[in-house]
Amino acid sequence: MARIIVVTSGKGGVGKTTVSTYLGACLSAKGERVVLCDADFGLNNIDVVCGVEKSVLYDVVDVIEGRCRVKQALVRHPKFYNLFLLASRSTTPERFISPQSFKLAIEGLSGEFDYIIVDSPAGIDEGFHRAACSANEAIVVTTPHIAAIRDADKAISLLKSYQMKSVSLVVNMAQGDLIVSGDMPTPREIAGVLKVPLLGAIPADYKLPFSDLKSLPRAFKALAEAVRTGKRKIYDTTVRYTGFWGSVRRALKRRL
Repeated sequence: MARIIVVTSGKGGVGKTTVSTYLGACLSAKGERVVLCDADFGLNNIDVVCGVEKSVLYDVVDVIEGRCRVKQALVRHPKFYNLFLLASRSTTPERFISPQSFKLAIEGLSGEFDYIIVDSPAGIDEGFHRAACSANEAIVVTTPHIAAIRDADKAISLLKSYQMKSVSLVVNMAQGDLIVSGDMPTPREIAGVLKVPLLGAIPADYKLPFSDLKSLPRAFKALAEAVRTGKRKIYDTTVRYTGFWGSVRRALKRRL
């Protein structure tokens, strides 16, 4: 049976879709069969991020309303053979999509895949609960900024009401130069404040080629390995800013 993981945060703009997409790609590159499911019925864009929006014929709403089988709605990524996408629809009012019907659609794939990654919408309203109820594990994404950390704390509190096997944290957009200078908390410090295990850290330096996933950065590979094996070797987001050349980079960034 698949591990069903919801990627959520409470706050928009922290990189949930980025983390979902690259985690799925890295897992599939290891031979795992992965489905990326877009649970955002307002600002759905995971098909655009994956560069397959022109290939989408059916979406999860078509599955729920009986117009197609769930496997018919899957779109295979052209580069990652084991990575599939289940798109959502922005034209359907959320009130017509019950958590139970969404969960049933997701569970219809569980027997044939290793991972189902559910990309949750922003906020902690109905969309959050619909995504969370379909999963048995949760990854909460935050950035090092106080508003994102506060909203992540709210999301974590709500997730405790679900029977999750695990709730873990990913700190995105960690600025290594500010961490070294002491002007930004480390990912481990943020995890300590939120009282959840740290699963991964993603540096702010990455320029990610969303439309075609040309490369799989090391931080996401480390995150995928932590998900697969449970061995949490956290990527060091300060590595470019330590030592002699690191001090040069920090000095140059301060002048910009």
